Parts: sequence; C-alpha cells; structure tokens
Amino acid sequence: MLLIEIVKAVILGIVEGITEWLPISSTGHMILVDQFIKLDASPAFIEMFFVVIQLGAIMAVVLLYFHKLNPFAPSKSTPEKKDTMAIWYKVIVGVIPAAVLGFLFDDWLNDKFYNYPTVAVMLIVYGILFIVIENRNKGREGVIQSFNELTYKTAFLVGMFQVLSLIPGTSRSGATILGAIILGTSRHVAAEFSFFLSIPVMFGASALKLAKFGFVFTSMELAILLTGMIVAFAVSVAAIKFLLGYIKNNDFKAFGWYRIALGLLVIGYFVWFE
Repeated sequence: MLLIEIVKAVILGIVEGITEWLPISSTGHMILVDQFIKLDASPAFIEMFFVVIQLGAIMAVVLLYFHKLNPFAPSKSTPEKKDTMAIWYKVIVGVIPAAVLGFLFDDWLNDKFYNYPTVAVMLIVYGILFIVIENRNKGREGVIQSFNELTYKTAFLVGMFQVLSLIPGTSRSGATILGAIILGTSRHVAAEFSFFLSIPVMFGASALKLAKFGFVFTSMELAILLTGMIVAFAVSVAAIKFLLGYIKNNDFKAFGWYRIALGLLVIGYFVWFE
C-alpha cells in the first residue's frame, strides 16, 4: 500500500515540477491528475500536500540562482553585492500585493474559485492573452533588459499581476511573466523575476498550510510528502533550464495554445463525466 502511494507521489511531483515554472497552471494540471491519482489520505492532508510540495520546486530556484541571489558571496565586489541586494528589495516590493491579499483571502478564494469551471476559464483566457500579446510584441525587444533597469515601480506592478494568480487556473508564473512583458521587460527578465518572486510567496504559502494542518504526520504521510517534494525539486531543475533555453529563440505563444487546449480538455472531461 505504501509503495502505491509513493508512486502516486512521484507522479504528482513530476507534474508539479513541470507545471510550476512553465506558464501553464500547476493547479489546472493537479485538478486533472487528481481525478486519476487519488492519494489515500485525509482531505486535509491532500490539500496541504498540493501546496507544500511546492517547497521542493522552490528549492530548485534557490539552487540554480544561489550565487546570483547571494549578496554575501565572497567572489562579488561591493557594487555587485549592492546590485544583488537591489534584486531582493525589488522582490520584496513585488511580493507585497499577493502576500497581503493572499493572507487575507486565501480560504475565501479557495472556497469560491477552486473548481473546474474557474480553472478552465482562466486557462483559456490567459492562453488567449499570451497569443494576443506575443503577436502584438512580434519583432519588438523589451526595453528592460536587466534587473538594474527594472524599477521599483515596475516590480510593484508585476506584483499586482501576481495577485491575479490567487484565482486557480491563472498560473503564478503565467500572470507574472505576462504582466512583466506587458510592462516592457524582456522575456528572460520576466521569467527570472517570476522565479525570484516565487521564493517568498511559495515559502509563505507552504508555511501557512503547514501551520493550519499541524506538524504531526503519520509515517506514510511523511513519506508521501517528502517523496513529492524531492521529485518536484529534481524535475523543477530541468523545467527551469528548459524554459530559459526555450525563450532565447521562442515566444510564449506555444504555451498559450497549450493552455487553451487544456482548458477545453478540463471542460470536456467534467461535462462528460459529471
């Protein structure tokens, strides 16, 4: 029985690791996968698992960007250390909107919007937006090509776009990347800033869910949670590297079409089987 649950956790970890960083909505995928792979655990544990598994994913960002985000690295000059601290200040500014509203309305948003119609609509709407905006920006270069050029005002406005991701199906990375591109950043800066914003957001969300659930686990629950986190970490490393390599020569329209197809699939599945 434990082995079967571990296999389920591995599959869920793979889905989380891929979909957390690509702008295609991890929630939308988890809702679909959950129809076929149901963990043998309490509803409270499953709800907590789907959030806390993100800790594994976020550690991939910490690993890949440890030097870039470490203001105390001995190899960095004083100006480089100041630039690193500036990145963190901009991350803090960008996190404020989602942190405040998420803390205040987390339970209400889950009760009202964590359902397949909302997820399907958000998948399709933001898929269309990706296609429209990329078509509009065809041939254009973002005016913000580095973090030094990213102002605090722009960081805050990107954070406002991140608020949209509180509605399931939007995709946190999708909302922040889309917002950053609209505000004039390059795709590379948009993607990296989205990664950096995720660090405090996902740590905070995971801490909140753990606090609500409690820190007491059965041996099976602990094994499932750790497996999911470890797999999500390993897959996230590959997913992040893939995305950064992909956007060097491609836009985000392919993800837009994928979101539309997935949204239609979600609608079709639940209409057919309900």
